[in-house]
Amino acid sequence: MPSYDYRCIENDRVVEVNHSMTKKLTTWGDVCKHTGMDLGGISADSPVERLISGGQFISSNSLKNPEPSCATGSCCPSGVCGL
Repeated sequence: MPSYDYRCIENDRVVEVNHSMTKKLTTWGDVCKHTGMDLGGISADSPVERLISGGQFISSNSLKNPEPSCATGSCCPSGVCGL
């Protein structure tokens, strides 16, 4: 499930929230309810904005189907194998 950063307009606090891509939180109350946080004295109706983030980096080493090794057994400095 993707994570999104939401910033409260009233208190300038940024909170990371995990939810489906189709869901969008619009108030501090929504963020607090979804994360289980206390409102902290901020109005539940206070607006929040979803921040744009750079995404996550996934290393090919963490994949279950990594790229196959070179058929020649070397690193193919000439680029013949296409990898």
